[in-house]
Amino acid sequence: MSVQVEHLVRYAPGSTRRLLNDVSLDVPAGAFVTLVGPSGAGKTTLLRAIAGLDTFDQGTLLLDGQAMGSMRDRARKIGFVFQNYALFPHMTVAKNIAFGLDVLPRSERPSRSAITARVQDLLDLMQIPEAGASYPGRLSGGQRQRVALARALATGPKLLLLDEPFGALDPIVRRSIRTWLKGLHERLGLTTILVTHDQDEAVEIADRIVVMQHGQIVQDATPEELNRNPQTTFVMEFLGEAPSFNGVVREGLVVPDEAGVLPFPAPETVSPGPVTAILRPYEIQVRRGDESPEAVSLVAEGARNGYRHYRAHLAERFVPLWTPDHTQNDVELQGAALLDISRARLFRDGQRCG
Repeated sequence: MSVQVEHLVRYAPGSTRRLLNDVSLDVPAGAFVTLVGPSGAGKTTLLRAIAGLDTFDQGTLLLDGQAMGSMRDRARKIGFVFQNYALFPHMTVAKNIAFGLDVLPRSERPSRSAITARVQDLLDLMQIPEAGASYPGRLSGGQRQRVALARALATGPKLLLLDEPFGALDPIVRRSIRTWLKGLHERLGLTTILVTHDQDEAVEIADRIVVMQHGQIVQDATPEELNRNPQTTFVMEFLGEAPSFNGVVREGLVVPDEAGVLPFPAPETVSPGPVTAILRPYEIQVRRGDESPEAVSLVAEGARNGYRHYRAHLAERFVPLWTPDHTQNDVELQGAALLDISRARLFRDGQRCG
């Protein structure tokens, strides 16, 4: 199922403040899209508008090219998983999963045996085949999340909307279930839109990442493109640790303001003037600086996630620096150094310029 959002506007109740400010988004059938951004960016507001749970004041919303119909029609087409799972504690797991089928009009409701078979199929799909007779309170967080997904899928929707579904899970379970979810998405041929605050989660499972800020979409791209070509400082800094260096472009060079940071060639398209250079800690290179009065010292901080972590002591701050753990330059990095930041992206007034 495809989703087309065109120039959507939603105002805060009783206010002229826009929760959604002229949002347009095209999600083709079968795509896996994540919405990321800080709290208040409009992610959940957009997701709820797509689900039909909230109204909007201006714009158009189409599913498979058609305007959204009644709430009952939408319920058959869309599965929604809430952050807190919203399971009924007084119902068994099987009853929770069957709920969407049980409340259908009699003319559309499957037989009791068909519902029972559907519930068991979903329990098997969720890899919790024996959980049907249990109550939600007796399950782990990961199991409850799977029950919530099963309930959302019971009516056979083609669009799955997920609002921070893994927020309450511990990191190990979270990594496991999001990998499983990606496989489920592909197996069932779903269109999936996920709201998350976890940038690593978004990068790992999404075909596209939609970055939102102040009720607007500021960039919509593949994970690779976002990392390679962020369009604003906000996108660059939101998607991961990103040391920044102020400087100026003159005579074809980017000259950083701080001692201990080497100048580097500026792209020909960047005009002279102030810039901010931003890059990831693993993109900073080290040059020996024993003979330079501007050299900085480096302090080792251990190894994590395949990188050795260091702190570079500049005049007024520390800068994180990571090197691959398999390299042999650990001893060299203990001495004085000059920082090469030539892999940085350049920004001016918050916008990408090189």
